[in-house]
Amino acid sequence: MENKNLGIGSRVKHPDFGIGVVIQVSSEYFEIVFAEHGWRRIRRETDEFEIIDIMEPDLDLVSLEQVESMFIKVLRRFSDIQETVEMGDKWSGGKIILEPGRNDLTSKEIPIEAFFHKIVMVRDRLRVMEQRINSSNLSDEEKLNLQQYITRIYGSLTTFNVLFKYKGDQFIGEKMS
Repeated sequence: MENKNLGIGSRVKHPDFGIGVVIQVSSEYFEIVFAEHGWRRIRRETDEFEIIDIMEPDLDLVSLEQVESMFIKVLRRFSDIQETVEMGDKWSGGKIILEPGRNDLTSKEIPIEAFFHKIVMVRDRLRVMEQRINSSNLSDEEKLNLQQYITRIYGSLTTFNVLFKYKGDQFIGEKMS
């Protein structure tokens, strides 16, 4: 059976799950909600169900993946959710040693992973602050002034870019023209 033309809203009858409605269509699966058995993902090539009522596919619909991607962007932009940022492999298991200039004081060792985690937290909190400033009721001039401070802070933190595994995670300061 060729089920490639089922659109969202099509009604089907499955021998095990009963009557259901197609709620999502992907290249490999139909996502169907059955009245008595809930949500199920069924391969498109299957001939396990009969079509009760067919709805034509709408080519302009947004896919579930696109909706998820948009939600992730919104959550990153307006929340304190921290994404996973990887440290460069060469630093794994390393340590930072702070050696005082006086002989009567002892040195301090910090696992580089702990230090890296703190740097990432600073970066993420700066991003949140930047987004909140941009969405605030401040005047454009006030937003610009605060944005310049944040850019300078990013520039001061570029020293730590060597710790990041991926260039896209690094700090970016003012660009010199």
